[in-house]
Amino acid sequence: MKYKLISTIFLLLAVTVNAQQIDSIKEKETIIKSLKNDVLTIYGGMKHTYTQPLKWKGDDWLKFGAFAVGSGLFYITDEDTTQFFIDQDKNAPHALKEIGWYYGSPQNFFIISAGVYGYGLLAKNEKFRHTGLLIITSAAASGLVQTISKNAFGRARPSEGVGSKKFKFMSKEAGYHSFPSGHAILSFTASHAIAKQFDNIWIKSGIYAVGLIAPVSRLWAEAHWVSDVAVGMAFSIIVVDAVDNYLTKTNKTKEPKISWKLKAGVGTVGLVGTF
Repeated sequence: MKYKLISTIFLLLAVTVNAQQIDSIKEKETIIKSLKNDVLTIYGGMKHTYTQPLKWKGDDWLKFGAFAVGSGLFYITDEDTTQFFIDQDKNAPHALKEIGWYYGSPQNFFIISAGVYGYGLLAKNEKFRHTGLLIITSAAASGLVQTISKNAFGRARPSEGVGSKKFKFMSKEAGYHSFPSGHAILSFTASHAIAKQFDNIWIKSGIYAVGLIAPVSRLWAEAHWVSDVAVGMAFSIIVVDAVDNYLTKTNKTKEPKISWKLKAGVGTVGLVGTF
């Protein structure tokens, strides 16, 4: 009897351990499957963003025209507006400069975005997962355009002392990689993506205020012209909105479809949804 009891205990323990291992394997398989799907979603989001201009209609072209005119106005006034910010550098708080540099730097940006996405994936928190995907996809889409633009335009930075209209097309020199501002694109991509998750105007304002620190700090440091920063921020908003629309549409298509059937019984008539 004693040995039977011991054997039964060991059997129950073995079954419990085995069940836990099976659950762990299933959990890992679910995470891996979700990760694979999200990689495809990132690719789809980038593709969607790049192909959107092919689908533009009247209102879209008007918005693009407004964007082009606004960029042109910033470009014309670059010398004076940028000098204003440069003159504020000596009075600018050192803490804000540090925050601006770290928040807009690529390595820290991707640590933050990967953390948001990673938590959403592992904790099965769809809000965090969506936000992380939105930030990563938007940054990848805008970052590729930014990298190509910096090299293609070869615009001189204010620190070069040659003016805002000096270009060395296809230049490899860091001093001629002013347009657009990478720090402005990354910081405002993250801020706009996060702010979209809140309805409270005060929370949104606070998030956008943090997003402005990096662009402004780059102006203080003579690293960019105002038009570099303005175009970078506007481009970030356009890309984030395009990616968010794609993710929302994709999520809706993945929702289980409900099939409705009319059922009648004794004294009852009703619709039953199966999903």
